[in-house]
Amino acid sequence: MTFDSVLVANRGEIACRVMRSARDLGLRSIAVYSEADRDAPHVGIADESILIGPAPAGESYLNVERIISAARQTGAGSIHPGYGFLSENPDFAKAVIDCGMVFIGPPAETIRLMGDKAGARRLMKAASVPCVPGYDGDDQSDAALVAAAKSIGFPVMIKAAAGGGGRGMRLVTEVADLAAALPMVRSEAENAFGVGQLIIEKAVEDARHVEIQIFADNHGRVVHMGERDCSVQRRHQKVVEEAPSPVVTAELRQALGEAAVAAAKAVGYSGAGTVEFLLDASGNFYFLEMNTRLQVEHPVTEMITGLDLVALQIAVAQGEVLSLNQEDIHFDGHAMEARLYAEDPANDFLPVTGDVDLWCPANGDGVRVDTGIATGHHVSPYYDPMLAKIIAWGENREVARNRLIKAVEETVLLGVKSNGRFLAALLRADDFAQNRMTTSFLDRGWQEGAKTALPSTRDIALAAVHFLHADQKSALKRASYLSSTLLGWSSAVLPAIPLRLTCNGAGFDALATCAGPEWSITIGDERFIIAIDGHGRAMIDGRSLDVMSAFSSAGDLGLAVGGERWQFQRETGTATDDEAHGGGHVLAPMPGLVLEIHVSNGDVVKKGSTMAVLEAMKMQHRIMAPVDGIISHVAVATGARLGSGDRMFDIDETGT
Repeated sequence: MTFDSVLVANRGEIACRVMRSARDLGLRSIAVYSEADRDAPHVGIADESILIGPAPAGESYLNVERIISAARQTGAGSIHPGYGFLSENPDFAKAVIDCGMVFIGPPAETIRLMGDKAGARRLMKAASVPCVPGYDGDDQSDAALVAAAKSIGFPVMIKAAAGGGGRGMRLVTEVADLAAALPMVRSEAENAFGVGQLIIEKAVEDARHVEIQIFADNHGRVVHMGERDCSVQRRHQKVVEEAPSPVVTAELRQALGEAAVAAAKAVGYSGAGTVEFLLDASGNFYFLEMNTRLQVEHPVTEMITGLDLVALQIAVAQGEVLSLNQEDIHFDGHAMEARLYAEDPANDFLPVTGDVDLWCPANGDGVRVDTGIATGHHVSPYYDPMLAKIIAWGENREVARNRLIKAVEETVLLGVKSNGRFLAALLRADDFAQNRMTTSFLDRGWQEGAKTALPSTRDIALAAVHFLHADQKSALKRASYLSSTLLGWSSAVLPAIPLRLTCNGAGFDALATCAGPEWSITIGDERFIIAIDGHGRAMIDGRSLDVMSAFSSAGDLGLAVGGERWQFQRETGTATDDEAHGGGHVLAPMPGLVLEIHVSNGDVVKKGSTMAVLEAMKMQHRIMAPVDGIISHVAVATGARLGSGDRMFDIDETGT
């Protein structure tokens, strides 16, 4: 079972993470990549890399035959699946073993058992692990599911039996909503997992999401490594995780750990796994699911235990006896992780694409950033929008929280939009600081930090100077016979330069005059004297300030000032396409695949009615009518792949 090489059947930050541990152990690391990831960081850090297909995941990272072929061609001794993609696909695990390689994960049959949520519920009940009341029967007719939901009592959660990662789930609060929810969840389940079977569970309201990290070897030893609290979620996707949970007592930790170990033993587990529970306000806990892989949030466990979970996975896969007894596992301090996503919080957190014009992750005591991007990287619509994980450790929860806030604000991402500002606001929120977070907190409308913000006059002035500084550089390049020391010098008084800048939909007027290395910028009644040195420092009215900037290929300016991130444009004065067509012009809010079209030319639509379903970054999104009217033009077809801003429909508002 020993091997000297690891092929990582994944991409992004988890591929980079696995390769780091493989390298530390002296193993050769092999990367696979799609055509969209030719220049991705995980490709660059691997000892060897191999192309496995086009950008769509179904033709590359989800293609079992191509990954197995890549492993054979490179002589890989083992395959690590990371998380997502094929990590919980039992057929993939079996194919790896059948080819004589080692699969770094649990047995294929264990993955199969726990991947079926209905079967997993039955197994857990047999192992005396508490389960949420629900329906996991074979009768999948709408009538049977509706009857089950009524019997369980609302609210209920409808879930894909083969689901995971927050996909294939809907909260239904009353029976009237079931008719729309059932086909939607079934469709998402079939598209995401290839299986349309559903289960229904009683929704545990205002619950905490607490999970136990377990580890097992192939010799019968199973231990747990404490809990993680993953209650901060949006649409069932985790946003912030921490360890230990601030609501779990020593007695409750023991009970949760024993239940998780019992679950692992019941299915003959091996390797790293996570047993997830819902914890109600009374301290009762219920089995939610078991993830038969490494979790996204595993770093917080590593930071409080001092263990390398990937290295332990590799050791177990090589047949070693787990060197840890339960009493050997100790917890030191507190750790938190925030997920940095490519998404637009001001636009309902819809995923976005674009170029990374500048990436500069934070560093410092107790801070770790796991990432799979770099400056110049393109964020495509084909994969999960998570870009990085920012993690902080502290002697206690408050120190960890403050360090994480600082790390989030010091992590600079310019170009593609992200949820960084939202994360900092969330970590500062009183409810989070006072530990009043439940799984429903964000979905109930907490929007602080998600609202569109506008830059201060100081930041507008800084942006103006950066644009003018770029103009000077361009002029100097064209007039190569001039010395840079002459920039801004004139024997006559230079006229003021007017600038019109826009940011987040708002316009700003500025007047600038140059005096050698300094600029005088006037905005309204305010005047700033600014000089920038090109090395991340600016002097404003004699005070220094850290500023980072980057221009996009389109000439937009990204500016990082403290914890703020701005994207400025020089206004051209031309009406935008949206403005030219009015509110009845419906554009794709993000790149994606058109799954369903619900309207035709001539149809009457009401504001808020569903016109189409768009799949983007592994999730399905309804495209709603923004106004009442008549469909005058359908510009898309089922199966079309759209870019952000592509026209989808025109609605004639005058026709009603």
